Amino acid sequence: MKRFYLSLIWLFGVGISACSLTEANSSNYSEPSKIALSSVEDLYKFLTYSEQRVPLISAHRGGPEPGYPENAIETFQHSANKQPLIIECDIALSKDSVLVMMHDDKLDRTTTGQGLLQDYTFDELRKLKLKDNEGAITSYKIPTLDEVLVWGRGKVIFTLDIKRGVPLDLVINAVKRHNAAAYSVIITYSATQAREVHQLAPDLMISVGIKKVDDLLRLNDYGIPDNRLVAFVGVSEPDKFLYKRLHEHGIMCILGTMGNLDKRAETRGDALYYELIERGADILSTDRHNEAGIQLAKYRKDHQIRAY
Repeated sequence: MKRFYLSLIWLFGVGISACSLTEANSSNYSEPSKIALSSVEDLYKFLTYSEQRVPLISAHRGGPEPGYPENAIETFQHSANKQPLIIECDIALSKDSVLVMMHDDKLDRTTTGQGLLQDYTFDELRKLKLKDNEGAITSYKIPTLDEVLVWGRGKVIFTLDIKRGVPLDLVINAVKRHNAAAYSVIITYSATQAREVHQLAPDLMISVGIKKVDDLLRLNDYGIPDNRLVAFVGVSEPDKFLYKRLHEHGIMCILGTMGNLDKRAETRGDALYYELIERGADILSTDRHNEAGIQLAKYRKDHQIRAY
């Protein structure tokens, strides 16, 4: 069987072989971590469940921190320096149909602009500066999807959240144009939307909400292969039977901890993240990527995880 290349340089720059994952225990690093997948087939293999799957953090909106705003390439780099990472990020559309990275409909919270993003041309948006989550103005600017996809090659996996009103085909064409299918997963919010993505680009991987077995059966009825799917199981732990059934189909499960589960971990202890992986989650989508990442690194070390 062909092996994919998974290169991870953890924290202080320890090189990782193509078929192993090794953790470092220092908080100092000189090289960024990397997830380098050379083909879409490698992505299928990497995101197919097995007992030796590599549990990962998905940094919600790219992992904003003080000084680092959400949905900024500089933030993505800052987050990915610390651990192998999935970057969840948001795609919006400017007045002149440029795909840009932005979560909110309005600019006020995250930029120095005001009003609806869709009322601004790209040139106008580019003149704005991004604000971090505390409202501090940074020197960073709104990136385009094209810029993000170029930056991410050989570094991270993206889960791309396409905001309401953005044509799916524009995003899919951008992924194709940059040959980014090996490191991109399209987020969908219904089986019908997942089918639409699969019809437009049968090779792309899709994240879709699956909260009961019937949801999986519907996706199968639509002809979407199991190895094109990653299941978002919600923002609270699902029944263990759902994890079991999805894993039997080789489907990895994303659990959204942003919100209540992150708050519980902050209050009661970060070991919760380790326990969530033990109980069946494979990927944690979190606003506390640093704290959760420490626990997942411990899990991988304790279980001697090796990537093939």
